Amino acid sequence: MSVTTLRKLLADKLGGNNPSAILHADQSTGQQPMSLFDIEEHTEHYLALENGEGKNKGLLTGALGFGGLLFGLFAVAFFLDGRSQSAIETFFIALALFIVPFLWETLRPLPLPILFNRRTRELYFEQDGELYHSPWDGIAAAAYQFHMVGPYTGGMRNAALEVLIHRYGHPEQQMLLSLGLPMGKSLEMQEGFWEYLRAYMNNGPWFDEHGNPSQSDAFVKSQLEVRYRPSQMLPFTWQRLLEKRCAAGGKNYLDWTDVAMLLGLAFLYPMGVIQEFTYNIAKRRSRNRWPVVVTERLQPDGPTTRLVDMEKT
Repeated sequence: MSVTTLRKLLADKLGGNNPSAILHADQSTGQQPMSLFDIEEHTEHYLALENGEGKNKGLLTGALGFGGLLFGLFAVAFFLDGRSQSAIETFFIALALFIVPFLWETLRPLPLPILFNRRTRELYFEQDGELYHSPWDGIAAAAYQFHMVGPYTGGMRNAALEVLIHRYGHPEQQMLLSLGLPMGKSLEMQEGFWEYLRAYMNNGPWFDEHGNPSQSDAFVKSQLEVRYRPSQMLPFTWQRLLEKRCAAGGKNYLDWTDVAMLLGLAFLYPMGVIQEFTYNIAKRRSRNRWPVVVTERLQPDGPTTRLVDMEKT
């Protein structure tokens, strides 16, 4: 029934004019697993995908907190110069530039991620206080490609990956859930991401580049490294320069762009650290908003009954 419903929704949405595919949990797409940029956590028992505007959480605190660090340096300079009053005033400005946006961002609820539970083989999603879910076995998913044209960007290729889920306790209330942002992705990329999810749920938690079970987490780690993290840009650039130095055999390997990039990233590094710190605090505070039926199933020794089975009983 869910596959039939999904086909109808897809036909109504696209009108048969865009490349698309219906995806299944037990059928390969022929693509190799690809994590893309939306995986927040990949653990032994569950996988979490970032959801909505929560991806930018901490950006404001990072920017203003970085300004607060600069004001803090001015406060130290004033103090060493014997200007105590100016030092105190500047210090409180620096403190406010960090604390005010930090509290504003961490006290506001962060959208809960999309969860894939390996132990119970199901998917969880929360929206407006309501729990939605779907069993993994027999899940219906659709990938489709479309183009957007803007006055400044021109034509841009996009591809979405959506699954059909329903409200807990109300199977008749269904919705299409997008697994990540579609911008800049192709149909093949989304099929590769579906293969990553299939490999995790069916063969995981660790698997190789073909999706086969593996005792090593090397491939998974290599895939997760593509996720953008502000504080990792400086170490990544430094590692790239070290590799460039080895390849040059001791010869002059630096050019002005390398130096400018390194200095710029070093200057902005504190902002990235503050942003990630704020995001992690907000994430930990938000996780207790999951219903008990979800949190207990995320535990290594929690129940293994599926929500769909609980609905039947």
